[in-house]
Parts: sequence; C-alpha cells; structure tokens
Amino acid sequence: MIVRKRSLARRLLTVDMPVVAILMFALGPYAWMFLTSVTEKSRLFTEGPSLAAATAENYIRLFRTVGFWSNLVDSFIIASGTVVVGLTVSVTAAYAFSRFDFPAKRWLLLQFLVINMFPIVLLILPLFIFMRQLGMIDSHVALIIANSTIAIPFSVWMMVSYMNGIPRSLDDAAMTDGCTRIGALWRVVMPLCLPGIVATGIYIFITSWNEYLYALTLGGRNVRPITVAIQTLIGEYEVEWGLLTAGGIIGAMPATVLFLIVQKRLISGLTQGAVKG
Repeated sequence: MIVRKRSLARRLLTVDMPVVAILMFALGPYAWMFLTSVTEKSRLFTEGPSLAAATAENYIRLFRTVGFWSNLVDSFIIASGTVVVGLTVSVTAAYAFSRFDFPAKRWLLLQFLVINMFPIVLLILPLFIFMRQLGMIDSHVALIIANSTIAIPFSVWMMVSYMNGIPRSLDDAAMTDGCTRIGALWRVVMPLCLPGIVATGIYIFITSWNEYLYALTLGGRNVRPITVAIQTLIGEYEVEWGLLTAGGIIGAMPATVLFLIVQKRLISGLTQGAVKG
C-alpha cells in the first residue's frame, strides 16, 4: 500500500503536474484572448479581462463596423483555391516522381525541398513585379498562385511518400484491364492514398489561411484576408484589444474546426506517410 502511494505521488510529480503546467502554458494565451474578447472596452483597462458582465459587443462590432465577414470570405476563397491548385499539382507531380524514372529525378525532387529552405520574403518582390505586369494585383488569383508556391513543394514530398507505399503492380493491373495512365491514377492510386490527400489538403489550407506576407503585399482594398484585416485593428495611438482578440478567435475557428472534424483521417494519413513499403 505504501509502495502504491509512493508510485502515485511519483507519477503526480513527474508526469501529471508537468503535463498540466505545459497545457496551462500553451492554452493560457488563448484563454486570455477569449476573456479579452468578451470584456467591455470600458472595463478592460480598469478591471482587466474577466467573465464578469461578459458581452458579445466586440464580436458584433467586428462584423457590423469592421466588415470582418468579407475578410473571412476572401480568406476562404484563397485557401480553398490554393487547396485545389496545390492538390492538383502535388498529386500529379508525386505520381510522376513515384512511378516514372527519368534523368535528374533525384535532383528535381531535391529542389522541391530546397525551395522550402528559402524565406518567403525573398519571393515577394519577384512575385509582386510579375503580378503587377499581368494586372493581377489585389485579386484572389494572385494570392492563390502566390500561396501555391509555398504549399506545393512540401506537398509533393508528402504525396511521394504515400504513393511509394502503393505497389506499382496495381497500376499495371488496372492498365491491363483497359485503364489509361490517368485512369489508373484516378481509380486505383488516389482512393488508396486518400488519407494522404486529406492530410496534404489540410496542410495547404492551414498554411494559406494563416499566410500574412503575401496577403499584405499582393492584396489591397478589394481582397483583404483576415490576417491583414486583424493587423489594421492596431492603430498608431490605440490598439482595439477587444476587436483584435475577437478577430483572432474568429480567425482561428475555421482551421480548428476543420482539424477536429478530420483529425482521425489526418493522423492516419501522416502516420501512413511515415511508413515506407
């Protein structure tokens, strides 16, 4: 009995309490944001964030005065478009790298990884000049193309690992039965690597949803994602903390809800990609 009590106390000190401390450290800023977002502006600087007399005033002002709804729509269009473009390119490119042998294959695949080593800020100026010459500044298409330059390289690496785990004999059997190469990809390979496609699509969506530098540079008055809209709430002489935290909570909700809905498929997709053969 004494030994059992000692083991429980040791587990409490070495496992439970450190885990609770880490959770409090990680979730503390989000709790502070929520408390600030439901606190009236007049009470925020006198009493501090609290649930006493909680109100939805900041959320109402966010949508009625700031027009945050249009910013959410812009972010959703850009993120969804990037997912479509990114998955289309990533799946087909990964299939080519997985199934075909061609000169400089390893070198080309390595370039996708090297691109991710460069900071995004290096690509902003060339992309801005390119989009300005095409007359695409302040448009959804410009931001979709720009975000795709971030998402596609790593997505190709993810999809190659999934497709390498699917035997090539299945492709050969499908083509023997009359499928074309595209038909084998669509009917055989893609259903088998669906968890990987879902995991890659979520990665692209979250990356595009949270992107700021491209949105600030290539966006404008007509297209303003939530990352830029939240930044405009920081004034030169005053910070609207209530609106700022409310915008942060609303902006984080879509990606959080999406993750909670597909978390099982996402985890299975990531673990499937980690196992080779």
